[in-house]
Amino acid sequence: MFNKTLDESKKGHPLARVLKNNPSLINTLKEGDVVEVALLKRGSRVAYFDIVGQGTGVAYGMEFVNAQNIIKNMEPGQTITATVVTAENEDGFTELSLVKAMRQKNWQEIKTLKEGGGAFEVKINAANSGGLMTEIQGVKAFIPVSQLSTENYPHVEDGNKNKILEELKKFVGTTMEVRVLDFNQKAEKLILSEKEVTGEGVRKSLENYKEGDVVEVVVSGVADFGVFVRFVDDPNIEGLVHISEIDHKLIDSPKEVVKVGDAIRAKIIELKDGKVSLSFKALKDNPWDKAEELFKVDQELEGTVTKFNPFGALVAIGNDLQGLIHVSEFESIEKMKQELEVGKTYTFIVSSLKPTEKRIILKLKK
Repeated sequence: MFNKTLDESKKGHPLARVLKNNPSLINTLKEGDVVEVALLKRGSRVAYFDIVGQGTGVAYGMEFVNAQNIIKNMEPGQTITATVVTAENEDGFTELSLVKAMRQKNWQEIKTLKEGGGAFEVKINAANSGGLMTEIQGVKAFIPVSQLSTENYPHVEDGNKNKILEELKKFVGTTMEVRVLDFNQKAEKLILSEKEVTGEGVRKSLENYKEGDVVEVVVSGVADFGVFVRFVDDPNIEGLVHISEIDHKLIDSPKEVVKVGDAIRAKIIELKDGKVSLSFKALKDNPWDKAEELFKVDQELEGTVTKFNPFGALVAIGNDLQGLIHVSEFESIEKMKQELEVGKTYTFIVSSLKPTEKRIILKLKK
């Protein structure tokens, strides 16, 4: 098995005598094997280990440098896990990596945590606009914003990344209870979730509710796509009112209708996977139900221009209804803005009436 001995054997090195007196040792190790080894001797740039039944291992070069903080605290005879880098080098020793073995062991513990589904605490080390950074046993981990609890989720009105980052920086230095959501050892990717921990309590609380229930809520955040609300009777439950469920009329931004702190009644329209979707407009009379009673095609009516959009101009025609005069009625958007002014009232003619599509098309009376 052993082709050569260390140069130190010329000086009667005890390791060389071990090799000489045990020619029957058969090395069945292969690269990547994880083995238990015991420290025999350490020097300033090399350490020797006994691999029981397999001969002698050595850690030197960068493997020694990377593990020197571990090795210096070891006593002869103390055991540790190592990974085989080279089964047998030209000196007949098995080259070992202590750091690689430690990382493999750490990933195995991460796998165990994932399979067990247990929650554990981590300390937040840093933040970026996408989430929070931490580590488990020296392995870097990431908690995406989407995996934060409803309590810690940054409700930034305009989705501004700088504002989100400022909110997330508040968690640096604090601890957070999380679970392993996903990992990939080869890519050294480890994703954690706080929501998976807190979500259990929320899911249990949601068992007290069903679709169709009307609940008292308080606006906890406003975003471009909708409104976040907390249940008054159970503040741990937070749901979303999508922008399309805020009002029957078309709105450009939820901020036009609500603000943080507003107390409102809402209807639960969906309960799925621990998430709650609600509606404000479901508790309001739908003005489109009476549109055909109020308006007819070719009817003349007074309407006030409320805003311009790429398709034309929205016109308030009373009874909480809006009509649209299309830009095609004019030569261009510029021409339209020359003939119409936001806030002014004009006489229009109903060109098309489609209540099921929530659409009334207008023409300007010349």
